Amino acid sequence: MTTWTPFFFIDVFAERPLTGNPLALVPDADGLTVDQMRAIAREFNQSETTFLLQPTQPGAAWRLRSFTPIGAEVDGAGHNALGAWLWLADQGLTGDEPSRTLMQEIGADVLPVEVVRQPGRGVRIVMEQSSPVFGPVVEDARRLAAALGLRPENLSPDQPAQVVSTGVAHLLVPLVDRPAVDGTAVEPRALAAILAEAGAEGCYVYTSAPGEPKADAYSRFFNPTVGIVEDPATGTAAGPLAALLTRTQRLHGGLVVIEQGHELGRPSRIQVEVNGDRVRISGSGIVTGRGELRLA
Repeated sequence: MTTWTPFFFIDVFAERPLTGNPLALVPDADGLTVDQMRAIAREFNQSETTFLLQPTQPGAAWRLRSFTPIGAEVDGAGHNALGAWLWLADQGLTGDEPSRTLMQEIGADVLPVEVVRQPGRGVRIVMEQSSPVFGPVVEDARRLAAALGLRPENLSPDQPAQVVSTGVAHLLVPLVDRPAVDGTAVEPRALAAILAEAGAEGCYVYTSAPGEPKADAYSRFFNPTVGIVEDPATGTAAGPLAALLTRTQRLHGGLVVIEQGHELGRPSRIQVEVNGDRVRISGSGIVTGRGELRLA
């Protein structure tokens, strides 16, 4: 018997189609095995594919599981989760109130999600991440620069590369300017070795140098650990970066705006609110495609 499973594409952190970070979403995924989920993620070959399931923890409205193209399961509330909630809102499954808070189960965590309906501007999703944890510093600048295809002088002399987590630990590497960020050319094995030693999953290179009028930081994300060559918008890295910038640069107002994805032709704009240990990431997006996948 032929088996078909519906799927959708959502452009996350986007205000118009074919920008932001594309997410493949499979709803009603309780009947799928983990092996099938991994195979579907390989088929779509997006940075992440998210599956919606019935929750297993009290209070959660939905359970989310996300996989990369190599079949690695990833936790954390980033574009993988934000896109799923944009789809749920698009389908009328989150109510029609101006603002409603629901709970999502991701890994071992149950985290709040706020669905905000803006008159004339569509839906915006605001997601709570875990409290920031500031981890080790990577001190070997020469080795790190080589793994990023850069020179040591491209790394910022004022701020060290540091592992920070708001649910997923990433290595945040400050660079001197936007050309250095744009010129990053990762050597995957060398970078993966550094990340493993530091206890980090991915690497977020960024600059917060003066002269960036649109945002507080300009960034790129690489994650050879789970098979992501480059990601155009990374919520699980934007949260840690916003927490770090707020801590080290004392940004005013608690709102940090991060630009990402320009080198991939998928410009993305991520907003993060930081208030003490509370980190909330927000963004909008668009459902851009739908179809059915044959499984048997």
